[in-house]
Amino acid sequence: MCRMALQAPRYLVPFHPKQVPHYFTDVLIIGGGLAGLRAANAVNTNMSALVITKDELTQSNSNYAQGGIAGVLTPEDRFEDHIADTVTAGGELCDKQVVDMVVREAPEHINELIRWGTEFDRESGELTLGREGGHGHHRIVHALGDATGKEVMRAVIEWTQRLRNVEILERTFTLDLLTRDGTCRGALVANDQGAKTLVWAKQTILCTGGIGQVYRESTNPAVATGDGHAIAFRAGAELRDMEFVQFHPTVLYIAGSSRSLITEAIRGEGGQLVDRQGYRFMLDYDERAELAPRDIVSQAIASQMEKTRHPNVYLNLSHLDTDFVLKRFPGIAAACAKFGIDITQDPIPVRPGAHYMIGGLTVDQHGATTVPGLWAAGEVTSSGLHGANRLASNSLLEGLVYGEHAGRAASDAAAQIADDFRALPLNNESVEEPGVPLDLADIRNSLKSLMWRAAGVQRSREELVAAAETIDNWCRYVLARQFSDTDGWELQNMLTLSRIMVSAALAREESRGVHLRTDFPDLDDEHWHRRQSFRRNESGMLESGVG
Repeated sequence: MCRMALQAPRYLVPFHPKQVPHYFTDVLIIGGGLAGLRAANAVNTNMSALVITKDELTQSNSNYAQGGIAGVLTPEDRFEDHIADTVTAGGELCDKQVVDMVVREAPEHINELIRWGTEFDRESGELTLGREGGHGHHRIVHALGDATGKEVMRAVIEWTQRLRNVEILERTFTLDLLTRDGTCRGALVANDQGAKTLVWAKQTILCTGGIGQVYRESTNPAVATGDGHAIAFRAGAELRDMEFVQFHPTVLYIAGSSRSLITEAIRGEGGQLVDRQGYRFMLDYDERAELAPRDIVSQAIASQMEKTRHPNVYLNLSHLDTDFVLKRFPGIAAACAKFGIDITQDPIPVRPGAHYMIGGLTVDQHGATTVPGLWAAGEVTSSGLHGANRLASNSLLEGLVYGEHAGRAASDAAAQIADDFRALPLNNESVEEPGVPLDLADIRNSLKSLMWRAAGVQRSREELVAAAETIDNWCRYVLARQFSDTDGWELQNMLTLSRIMVSAALAREESRGVHLRTDFPDLDDEHWHRRQSFRRNESGMLESGVG
């Protein structure tokens, strides 16, 4: 166990139970993506559930997912094959019991989505199954061609909104988890006007999604600032695998535009990666070429960009049938057309971008975290399913499986607690505000650029040490302040999370999965076939361990 410099305050803002309103619920669910809504749907109907989401329900990584959901759905495919593909992609760091559980539950969850009204793509009445990098079979269901998340979330939102025991509160920021005697008792939240509420819950489930906005280049929506990871850390929960961030290989790269994901399925359908000279380079890096797992493709693209001294590479679809491309990828065709790119003829400029956070709260197979009363599901967790690199289209699947497990287990636990549970005398005092204002946007942009350089696709000790020192300096004068709006709270969460991620990347002196150390380029099973964990001790310091 070692201690590091990060010193995070327990609560972000001042509050007192006599000065803010109170809300009581049996189960509190923080996050309105697929994992959060699936958890809400699993709560016993005789119990109350409150779903709190930072923005609108449509603003989640789940909604923007393009590729699909993986599952064994045909006789020629086998559970054992899906398991093997997942473990291989995960750099042999997956929890094999978890992989087995999730893979075997996949078909039922996909069929459940269909019963709830999801319209997956079909041909002649049969589900159309795609193939993506790292998969040995066609086993991925998709919808609207390349907008699976949008269709899945439409159906699940409509289903959840019909449940009488579930209330949904949008545009509400979760500031911190409330704890007493080491147990989670609910959360402190603020609406879009800044008004705070103490939400007391018998059980709480975190489903807050990812951290992509920590990086300058990201496929994630603006809400993905790692708030769940940070509030859990401040509450004493253990975080694990925080060095493992998956970078999607193909993000539309046009200067001045927002970064749009170019789905993995394009390569699954035959799209080829070429460099600025038109050279198809992936076979130089892996015999699976464009169908290699995402970590290999991202690292190959980064290397080729460096070799050619060009800011991106290109996806070429010109050799594929025009009608098929436009039917299969209508969303991408429309997005590229805005910039004058005809994807059936023109090369699509792409480069890697932060896509999925593999690390997160340590959870068991029921979604229980290390803090009593607190559960978690989805991207905010480290369940062991993904190991050191997530297999394509396993993320929505994980959200479904763990959302159900956590919702069911949390509501069962809540049923054991008396109905007359009360508010607790928790409070946090105000601190004196420094007279010097801060340019939060400048710090945020600097942090995102720093994380992209130092803890992006390629890492080195020199860059990581310098990043840690810089983030520590920012933390000293930013974390101590008590802000009154989302900009300040998000920045504090991003700084806290970034410091943990840099510590984890610095400690792991090998290359495995999505973690590439240029100064330690080889796999080191003797020393690093293990996982790192992090937590905040009682004095607010960051502690790490391995296991």
